[in-house]
Amino acid sequence: MSPFTNIRAITFDVGGTLIQPWPSVGHVYAEVAMRHGFTDPSAEKLNRQFAAAWRKLTNFNHTREEWAALVDQTFAGAPGPPPSRTFFPELYERFAGAGAWRIFDDVLPALDALAAAGIQLAVISNWDERLRPLLKQLGLAKYFETVVVSCEVGFPKPSPVIFEHAARRLGLSPDLILHVGDSPEADVLGAKSAGFHALLLDRGKERNSPEQISSLQDLAAGAG
Repeated sequence: MSPFTNIRAITFDVGGTLIQPWPSVGHVYAEVAMRHGFTDPSAEKLNRQFAAAWRKLTNFNHTREEWAALVDQTFAGAPGPPPSRTFFPELYERFAGAGAWRIFDDVLPALDALAAAGIQLAVISNWDERLRPLLKQLGLAKYFETVVVSCEVGFPKPSPVIFEHAARRLGLSPDLILHVGDSPEADVLGAKSAGFHALLLDRGKERNSPEQISSLQDLAAGAG
């Protein structure tokens, strides 16, 4: 897999790399909110407010309490009590199910090709206890030898600890592992800090760096 000819395993980020909220975070929030008395909430506005609240996060550990606070910020200015006191539990469960997510089109062909080439596959994700059941529901769990989740390790990306944990699970030296994700900081810098190789996935963008890919199919082509 030039330029990674000695790669024995590939680890993947999940959100934004393998799957995305569907139709969007705002649409799912609006759907649940309407069932609890909100009158035609704007999915677009909720998307904007969620994105703004997400950008302000520091040291987010994906706990249920932190998610509740983030949802409250997303609905800031809306009438009535905040979601944490009303419909947050239903919203939390909604994102635990496959119906709130979509697998990117390039994912399954790439995973099939990589698995057929004998490359070990794994997940390294900043997520909570909902991830493992969700991957099973989506039919993705079968591809991965191990799934390493920040809520279980106690160290989210970009900490090198979560990457080192994955390397031990795979039984490989970090320099034999390639990590792929959509975050320059959490995925690329985090992986490199642990001695992994790393590629930034930036879908739809022209490749302007050897450490960037525009599709997971680029990995599949290299494995052929």
